[in-house]
Amino acid sequence: MGSSSAMAKIHLQKTVISPSPQTRAFNSAQPASFFISDRKPFVAFSLKFQRRLSSGHNHVMLNALAKCEATLSGTYSETSALADIDWDSLGFGFIPTDYMYIMKCARGESFTSGELRRFGNIEMSPSAGVLNYGQGLFEGLKAYRTQEGNIVLFRPDENALRMRTGAERMCMPAPTVEQFLEAVKQTVLANERWIPPTGKGSLYIRPLLMGSGSVLGIAPAPEYTFLIYVSPVGNYFKEGLAPIHLVIETDFHRASPGGTGGVKSIGNYAAVLKAHTAAKAKGYSDVLYLDCVHKKYLEEVSSCNVFVVKGNVISTPAIKGTILPGITRKSIIDIARSLGFEVAEQLVSVDQLLDADEVFCTGTAVVVSPVGSITYLDKRTSFGDGKVGKVSQQLYSALTRLQMGLAEDKAGWIVKL
Repeated sequence: MGSSSAMAKIHLQKTVISPSPQTRAFNSAQPASFFISDRKPFVAFSLKFQRRLSSGHNHVMLNALAKCEATLSGTYSETSALADIDWDSLGFGFIPTDYMYIMKCARGESFTSGELRRFGNIEMSPSAGVLNYGQGLFEGLKAYRTQEGNIVLFRPDENALRMRTGAERMCMPAPTVEQFLEAVKQTVLANERWIPPTGKGSLYIRPLLMGSGSVLGIAPAPEYTFLIYVSPVGNYFKEGLAPIHLVIETDFHRASPGGTGGVKSIGNYAAVLKAHTAAKAKGYSDVLYLDCVHKKYLEEVSSCNVFVVKGNVISTPAIKGTILPGITRKSIIDIARSLGFEVAEQLVSVDQLLDADEVFCTGTAVVVSPVGSITYLDKRTSFGDGKVGKVSQQLYSALTRLQMGLAEDKAGWIVKL
């Protein structure tokens, strides 16, 4: 929380910024954002809130500011214009944005408050726990710009809960669900101009939790850093909503029983790079991994969960410690059941996979991606004659309409900013 001297430095700006057609419709009941710094104060409000300030409601602003716990390092200039990039050519690659969020705490303590800083490199000791022993987790979620101009998040509380589960497994303190959500909201609003126009993509949000303190022997780090950065993204696979092509890996495995495959540990992803790179070089979209015990049951793709369709039954590997409990996976299961499908979470063999009517993958990055072919032991099996499967299309449409505010949110999954 900023000091009283910091509060005294805040200057009210009564200029009302006229919204452009690309500017979202802010929530009129609350200030859009709230950053206090002893160095360079900044306040960003919704348009209606600015008008209320100009009408003499200054006490409302002060009450709102008194509740703030984040600070902003550097200056920020609010603008209604979108970032000057080619939105039509947006892929899934990193694009630096304006601000990132950082919060720290010592081992054995709890996170309290954090701050927004200008995006940039961070300093870390060469002996940091994350660098030496891989003590780190990450999350992934998205912010969308709806046709009505709202900015929305999809089930961010699930990401917060999953990070807390992973932190317990990796011996790290974690932000509370409330702290996680607040940090995400602040980071998104501070980088609002980087949220793609409706239908052009989304703002990918990457929370990190890592052992940033110095450690030499094998032990939990003495200090931890929670960090969030964002980047505008388009489709994860270059195919977009078009069939992708997978190869089943038989030599390398993603995870093992008792390991960290069920949490979003950074080490899980380094382990797939060798097989993933080799598959890409051969023209495949991604790799499908098998269990490491029997070597015949499906686990997951490098970056997403897998589903197999046979008749009215949709099967997906059960969550048993080696498979990441995907939030899109969980959502698709609920949506599929609401549409009348029978969903089975169980062991799914390679034979069942190759005999399927349809196969698709799910994930935050990939959303719903239909599978056009799977290669196993040099034999290729195709699905759907090169077209998007009926079930994949139905589930993709149901999910994305919900995320974009085009369908009623009966489950309360959408969070408007």
